[in-house]
Amino acid sequence: MTKIHSLSPSRRAVLQGMAAAGAAGLVPLPGRAAGGRVIVGTWGGDYQNLQQKHIVTPIMEKEGIQVIFATDNDSPRKTKLLAEQRLPRGSMDVVALNGSGMYEMYKKGTLLELDFSKLKNAKHILPKLRTKYSVPHIFTDRVILYNPSKITEAPTSYNDLWNPKYAGKIGVIDIQYQTTIESAALINGGSLHNYEPGKPKLLELKKMGVKIVPTNEAMAQALKSEEIWMCIMWKARGVQWQNAGVPIKMASPKEGLVLFISEFGIAKNAPDKDAAYAYLDATLDPRPQQGFIEDMGYNPTVDDVKPEGEMAKRVAFSPAEAESMMVQDYDYLAKNDAQLKEWWDKVFKA
Repeated sequence: MTKIHSLSPSRRAVLQGMAAAGAAGLVPLPGRAAGGRVIVGTWGGDYQNLQQKHIVTPIMEKEGIQVIFATDNDSPRKTKLLAEQRLPRGSMDVVALNGSGMYEMYKKGTLLELDFSKLKNAKHILPKLRTKYSVPHIFTDRVILYNPSKITEAPTSYNDLWNPKYAGKIGVIDIQYQTTIESAALINGGSLHNYEPGKPKLLELKKMGVKIVPTNEAMAQALKSEEIWMCIMWKARGVQWQNAGVPIKMASPKEGLVLFISEFGIAKNAPDKDAAYAYLDATLDPRPQQGFIEDMGYNPTVDDVKPEGEMAKRVAFSPAEAESMMVQDYDYLAKNDAQLKEWWDKVFKA
């Protein structure tokens, strides 16, 4: 199935477009010159739109910083970082990746080790999410989403997706190949350090008529139309889709809750490092942190923001869930991502 994404603009086109943009009258943060431009390599769709709403409009524009989004999926974004590594100036200042992707790019020498003295909000980062090469933006855990009118017995394990009575009504997301293989491995003798047992398990699902959709947004539509009844997804997305009227409930798998952490880093050859630091600091600001709780159901990565009210009930973790939380083995993924992606594209999707 063809992946759908927007094309990144060329650097020349971006700069030409920005030359006409003015930032008169905007107020910079103390200790920082006004103006600048930052190109943010990120996912598109809801994630980009909410960055615009909660980070760009209320914070970056008031600093007089022009923000350009270069949208793509993880693999093309990482390929671009590597291809441009030897250039004095790259085409991205800030890059968004999940925890494993960011670790991989750091180990391959494409990212700065951050100077946290340039980030006034860094002191609030939750210790378990801190790295020396990125700031954590949002995090959540992986759960099972299901349609309760079609699946009347709540699932308790990833293995429930292989139930023959749901054949043809199970979906997976193309851009989430890593986590899908990982989930299959956890029910077939594998672990966070060995995904290989997940491959034959997924081929069983393929024979049962699994549906592969290209993006998270496409999965939301398939769940809403009831073309798909059950999938593996991030809890925050489930909250967001419930808010949008998608008929789903969420279940925690007994295999444990693997965390998803979305992070931002700065390319070593970023053209405007000052603007890049300003963007990272803005992502940690309480205003966008609260906005992503409310609009997307993610947990905050800072200690000066807490989910409140009804949203706290929906995104907070029970003691048992907190105990079962797991962080991916980033070193394993850095060494194996290429072959996992190749297997996914050439075998599973073929």
